[in-house]
Amino acid sequence: MSKVIYPGTFDPITNGHLDIIERSEKLFSSVIVAVAKNPNKKALIPFEDRIILTTEALKHFTNVEVIGFEGLLVNLMKEKNINVVIRGLRNTIDFEYERQLADVNKQLAAVETIFLATSANRGYLSSTVVKDVFLHHGDIRTMVPEKVLNYFSKHSLENK
Repeated sequence: MSKVIYPGTFDPITNGHLDIIERSEKLFSSVIVAVAKNPNKKALIPFEDRIILTTEALKHFTNVEVIGFEGLLVNLMKEKNINVVIRGLRNTIDFEYERQLADVNKQLAAVETIFLATSANRGYLSSTVVKDVFLHHGDIRTMVPEKVLNYFSKHSLENK
C-alpha cells in the first residue's frame, strides 16, 4: 500500500496518536496526518498551533507529512488522490463511532478505513484526558510529546 491519511483534531497530539502514526508509517510508504479544523469541537489549542505542534512532534519521521484541513475528510482524500484512512481504536465506544464514520466515508467516496487498536499501554489516552489532567494541574509528561508539554508550559491555557 502506498498512501494513507490519519485525520484528527489533535488537540493536542498525544503519545497515543504517535503510537498509531509510528505503526502506520511502517505499513504505508507515506502517511498524511490531517489536522482538522472542526467547528463542532471547542479546541483548547488554536488550529494553527495544532498544525505546528503536530509537525514538530512528527519531524523525526521521514515519510509523514502534516497538513491542516477544513470540511469533509472525503473531499481532502479526493484532492490528495488517497482512498485509505487510518483510525485508532481504544475501546468499543471508539469502534461504534468510528464504524459509523467509516460507513459514511465509504458511501460518499469509496474510502476504505483501516482500524488499528491502540497499544495496551496507551488505551486510556485521549486528547480529552490530557486536557482534563492539565487543566486540573496534573502531570501530563508521560502522555504527550515534549513539544506539547513545552507549549502547555508557555501558554496560559487554563482560562480558555
